[in-house]
Amino acid sequence: MTPIEDAGIGSVVVVGTGLIGTSIALALRQRDVRVFLADRDAGAVRLARELGAGEDWTGEQRADLAVVAVPPQFVAQQLLDLQKRDSARFYTDVASVKALPLAQAAQLGCDLTTYVAGHPLAGRERSGPAAARADLFLGRPWAYCPTDEASPRAVAAVERLISLCGGNAVRVDAAEHDRAVAVVSHAPHVTAAAVAARLAEASETALGLSGQGVRDVTRIAASDPALWTGILEGNALPVAEVLEALVDDLSAAARSLRALAGDGAAMGQVTDLLSRGVRGTGRIPGKHGGPARTYAVVQVLIGDRPGELARLVQAAGETGVNIEDIRLEHATGLELGAAELYVRPEAAEALTHGLRERGWQVPG
Repeated sequence: MTPIEDAGIGSVVVVGTGLIGTSIALALRQRDVRVFLADRDAGAVRLARELGAGEDWTGEQRADLAVVAVPPQFVAQQLLDLQKRDSARFYTDVASVKALPLAQAAQLGCDLTTYVAGHPLAGRERSGPAAARADLFLGRPWAYCPTDEASPRAVAAVERLISLCGGNAVRVDAAEHDRAVAVVSHAPHVTAAAVAARLAEASETALGLSGQGVRDVTRIAASDPALWTGILEGNALPVAEVLEALVDDLSAAARSLRALAGDGAAMGQVTDLLSRGVRGTGRIPGKHGGPARTYAVVQVLIGDRPGELARLVQAAGETGVNIEDIRLEHATGLELGAAELYVRPEAAEALTHGLRERGWQVPG
């Protein structure tokens, strides 16, 4: 990363005070960067300001860097407007597609020497400034896509922004970026929505039987449809290609299941799909971006009361075992749930024994 003296990031204008824009502003404020906030929605700016994300931008203050945090289809025009006003020395954006804004910026005649397209791969199913967090980007990949025209100082400024926010900078070509996010983000969102859509007409019996599995699969489907319509429109062809491949796999699985009654061998295609799913899951990077690990799961019964999770974490810490991940599953109709503690396989027995000694119910 370039030192802050070289990058010169002392002030930033954030245009768009939604989840990502406000989270960037909060992260920068923690690093004593002066932040100016702008949005067409005065209420969003006011809330972001009340959260401590920065101060109102009058349009007169010139910043070191301007961050365009608007939907993909509006990035280029917003960039042009900012550059016409000489609002900053350098510019970036946070849209989840990159080829479209870059192409439109070139068509509009934007100054590409001062602009470096970016995309932090972090988010939540909730939107708006109220959902923002200063730590949203910690350890998360943050793609940036310099063109040949981008100046070294513009690139350094964006690298410094990523560093200040705690992100993991990943330099990548714009077209390659869009193909990649189609696989790991955009098509999965559409798929989650398709599964969740089945629940809209599901019976009360089915909903009453739902567990953590369906919650895991559909969690991201709760995101703002209007926001995602813009994202998918901006990356339509790469997403369509991934979805078509998914449809082929699902169609083959459906045909095999229909044929199963008369042909036991038909299950082979389903088994193959499930096996490829396991292999694919195993390729998702693990903690700190390292190789994926296989963890043991220690399930602990936990009351649905204030402070219970904190007590459990403290008890686990007393055993000397490091908890790699925690997931909660609530029991329908009961003030009781289960906490799933993910640990190294060799530590599972010690954790189980230690928690039972401290009075926790550990099934099995």
